[in-house]
Parts: sequence; C-alpha cells; structure tokens
Amino acid sequence: MNPTHVFHRQLHHDLPVAASGQGITLTDAQGKSYLDASGGAAVSCLGHGHPDVIAAMHAQIDRLAYAHTSFFTTAVAEELADVLIESAPAGMSHVYFVSGGSEAVEAALKMARQYFVEIGQPQRHHFIARRQSYHGNTLGALAVGGNAWRREQFKPLLMDVTHVAPCYEYRDRRADETPEQYGQRLVAELAEVIDQLGGENVMAFVAETIGGATAGVLTPVPGYFKGVRELCDRHGILLILDEVMCGMGRSGTLHACEQESVVPDLLTIAKGLGGGYQPIGAVLAQGRLVEAFRQGSGLFQHGHTYLGHAVACAAALAVQRVIQRDGLLDQVKARGHTLQALLQQAFDDHPHVGDIRGRGLFWGIELVADRGSKQWFHPERRLHARIKSEAMAEGLMVYPMGGTVDGRCGDHVLLAPPFIATEADLGQIVTRLRSSVDRAIAAKT
Repeated sequence: MNPTHVFHRQLHHDLPVAASGQGITLTDAQGKSYLDASGGAAVSCLGHGHPDVIAAMHAQIDRLAYAHTSFFTTAVAEELADVLIESAPAGMSHVYFVSGGSEAVEAALKMARQYFVEIGQPQRHHFIARRQSYHGNTLGALAVGGNAWRREQFKPLLMDVTHVAPCYEYRDRRADETPEQYGQRLVAELAEVIDQLGGENVMAFVAETIGGATAGVLTPVPGYFKGVRELCDRHGILLILDEVMCGMGRSGTLHACEQESVVPDLLTIAKGLGGGYQPIGAVLAQGRLVEAFRQGSGLFQHGHTYLGHAVACAAALAVQRVIQRDGLLDQVKARGHTLQALLQQAFDDHPHVGDIRGRGLFWGIELVADRGSKQWFHPERRLHARIKSEAMAEGLMVYPMGGTVDGRCGDHVLLAPPFIATEADLGQIVTRLRSSVDRAIAAKT
C-alpha cells in the first residue's frame, strides 16, 4: 500500500487519487475517467466544475470568506434563506444553516426538544423513527437511524429511540393488501407505539421521505405519509422529514414531500443544496416553531463554528439559481423516465435483480440470490463491495450497499446521476452497470 497519513475510512486498500472533474466525469491521477452515476453520495446534482458555481464562490471569497454568526449575518446567507423559503413547503419561515446532513438532523432533533420546553411541555422526550433508516453519523442522528450495523458498536452511547417498520413495499406488503392498505397498516403500527409511549410524551416522528443509502431508495406507498401527518397532528407530535439525500430536486420535485402532499414541521436538507461545491446543510422550520422560540427564551441553544459559512452559502445559492434558470427540475423528471426505462430494459428479466424502484434521478436495484423467494445473497459474499469494485474498473461510480433488508443481509445499488446527465450518459451508465453486476455475481470469491 502507498504510505499515507490520512486516516481513510477504509484502511485495507489504496484509493485512486481524484485529480479533476468536469460535467458528470471524474478523472484520477493516472488519467482514468469515471462516470459519476451516483453524484458521490447523491451530492453532485450539477456535476463537477460548473462555471457559474465556481464564479460565485470566487466572487464571495474576494468579498468575505468567513464571519462568525454570533457576531454577524451575511448578505449571501440572508439571500439564500429568502430563496429557500420562497420555494419551501407551506408555513416554513426560517432556515437554520449547518455544514452537512448529519448536522442538519442533529439540529432538528434539538429544535424539537427545545420547542416543547419553550411551550411548557418538557415531559415530551421520546423520538420515534423507522428501522433501516439512515439519518447521519453524529450520535443523535445515529440514534434515530435504524440501521443495525451502523448502530451496533455505538449502542451504549445512543439515546433510546423507538423504531417502527419502514415503508418497504417489495418485501413487507402482503399479497392480500393493496399499497394503500399496506400503508394504513404501517400507520396503525405507529399509532399503537404512540399509545404505548403516551402521545403526550412523544416529541417527533423522524423519517426519510424516500429511504436512501441503507435501504436502496424506498418510495412511500400512496397515503402513507398523509396518515402519518394526521396521526402526528392528533397527538401534537412534530413530523421531521429527512430529505438530505432525496430532496432538493433529486426525486423530481424540489422537495420530495411535495409528491406526498404533506408538509412537515421540520425539513432537513443538504447534499443537493450545495451540490458538493462546499459543505452545507440546513433545517427548514415552520413559523409557529420559530415564534415559540421568539416568545420564549429568544435563542436556540445550539450552534457550530461554521454554520452559515459565506462561501458555502454562495455556492448553494449559485446551485439553486442554475437549477431554476435551466429548468433542471423538469429535466430530472424527463431523464428519470428515461433512466427507469433503461433499468427495466436491462434488469427486468435479470435472475438476480428482485426490485427496481425510484423517482426522478434517484433509483435503486435490489439484488437477490433467487427472485421467486426474494432470498438474499449470503452477507459474507459482500456482493455490494464486489459490484463497486467491478464498476470502478469499468469506469463507473455507483453507490452499492449491503444490509438492505435488516442492516446485515441483502445488497442494493443506488443511482443518483447529476441532473445535467444526457440520455446518452444514462445509457452508458446502465450498460456499464449491467456488466459490473454480471461480473460481480459470476465471481465466486
């Protein structure tokens, strides 16, 4: 292995050195190019090297790079907040800026707790979330997350959170249920858990609008989130929707919850907010929550050194302007139909692809040893890691993951190509993916 002083996430193999990026392509130091079919981790919505974003960052650095938010606000943070609230779900009035998705979720959890303290309901201390969810790697976000593998070694450090079933239609909907009936059953389970905990003791229900990294793009069945919203309203419980991965246009609308006709109390965003050009995330908050803080203590007892960073806000503002100016939300919908058709053409009859699911430019395929029984490949085979390796060799970046079913078993591949991808790009992505999957499955060791 090459000597390095970087504490890399994986220590048993060398990584290629990313040297440059343009459009949907990254190039390593050896000159090899890779189609970025996952946007890294569903981040690079505008691809790499976009001139408008780079120019906005340069201009901001020339004016001001950093000012701590305990002393100043900045014009660019104020402008970005205005833009986000103009297009936010109904009732959202304020934006709390952070540096990424985990921080956004952490802030939303603290907002929920302090909100109930501010309004005189300090007995509310329970969060309810879903199994197989992923909300980030800080301790609070990891606690509400429901992925067993990620939680296991850190369990002694995590607060107690009650987890209910995910909306996982492929494996969990019974043959005698319609999608709507399945969703009603999930809502009934949530209602039972709320009753067990006591509705007056629950702060919030936390959910990804579309399940992301750990479950492989789980889309909600019709009516599910409406039922959840009604249930939360009945008990005065906040609905926190995590759209760090699925939001900001990724699923075909700016916010994924628009497609569910549901408005959350707190909405977390990141990834596609700044497109990877700078680290940034945010929490969008309902006005009544902010007003409770204003009428109460007058401060949110939380903060980070780099929140509202001027250059990060400039990058995000430029990304959002390009998306709006170039009509990229409509393009995501159109390209999404193309990608769906290509995936179905390539994998509908594949003996080891059990499910193809997604929306917009956010798609997953779930791999199985046997389609009829939906039996997964043995975890020791690490099929997802093999697919990633084969794809990289093919010049393709995808986002495979293991533990799809329960945190330990199952494999999937997630696709989240940049919004600027052409139909020809998508064709290349699917062709290379099919080849990578076939080679990975054919390998015996």
